[in-house]
Amino acid sequence: MKTKQQIKKQILEKELQLKKLQLHQSSSDVCNQLYNTLVLEKAILKKELENLNKNPIIEAVKRTLPKKEKLICDYFKA
Repeated sequence: MKTKQQIKKQILEKELQLKKLQLHQSSSDVCNQLYNTLVLEKAILKKELENLNKNPIIEAVKRTLPKKEKLICDYFKA
């Protein structure tokens, strides 16, 4: 299982990679695909970090409630 520090480090690495790719983003389709992949990976890492910060007792109660369908936009909340 990943620790908070490992996830934070990976998020910073993704941000650095995104900054480097921004210069070349419009130059090719491969760069665009890689950029989009990195954005999704960063969003997933942020969600993992958010999940680590949640209270396990409250989450256990929430699991007993009816489940809400996850949407891709849920990963992009600020």
